[in-house]
Amino acid sequence: MSKIIRLHICSRFDQEMEEIRNQVLAMGGLVEQQVDQAAKAFLSYDLHSAEMVVQQDQLVNEFEKNIDRDCSGILARRQPAAVDLRMLIATLKIITDLERIGDEAVRIARMILRMESFDYYQGEYYEIEQLLTLVKEMLSGSLDAYARTEVTDVLEITAQDDKVDSEYSCITRQLIMQMMENPKHVVRALDMLWAVRALERIGDHACNVCEHVIYMVKGKDVRHLSRLELEKTIRAAR
Repeated sequence: MSKIIRLHICSRFDQEMEEIRNQVLAMGGLVEQQVDQAAKAFLSYDLHSAEMVVQQDQLVNEFEKNIDRDCSGILARRQPAAVDLRMLIATLKIITDLERIGDEAVRIARMILRMESFDYYQGEYYEIEQLLTLVKEMLSGSLDAYARTEVTDVLEITAQDDKVDSEYSCITRQLIMQMMENPKHVVRALDMLWAVRALERIGDHACNVCEHVIYMVKGKDVRHLSRLELEKTIRAAR
């Protein structure tokens, strides 16, 4: 094979990998938009935003299928190794987590659309707004780490998961107390429980994205590690 042909093949391969990366970032941006709109719908009973979240679900699913197809095609044709292989494997896992984040946003939106009025939400649940802020920051940070192929901020992002769990537990206790004190609040409280559970799951999926980025960049599988083990692994891999 001539040098010119090899350069052409390498150039085309690099282009294909960049196209996949751009698709993932576009999918991530759409999912971030879904989460933002679901948050707006949840906090202000915005039915239009809720409907937009549901409508965008099909677009997210199409992104997942297309990226999956393109990654599989490259694996079959190019048989990549080392960093390129890790990127493709990580990408296939990342798009699964992004699609599930979209599903959680849709779950929140559909709950809002079932509501007959805005009386399900009460201002004393300031923890819900804090929970929303945390999971949105985690999602944005994980996508930024993927875009920059950099794990410097991953520990800070994943550390927020403990705060998410704390806020989730606090809200859950409040809602259970409401149900015990007034049976009329049971339906509303259960809906809110499902919504905050969806937010907590979004945080979990954002952590998963961070773990996949670590594998992509460092070649280390950090799933199921404790916080201390994760920190040691990242620092050792630098």
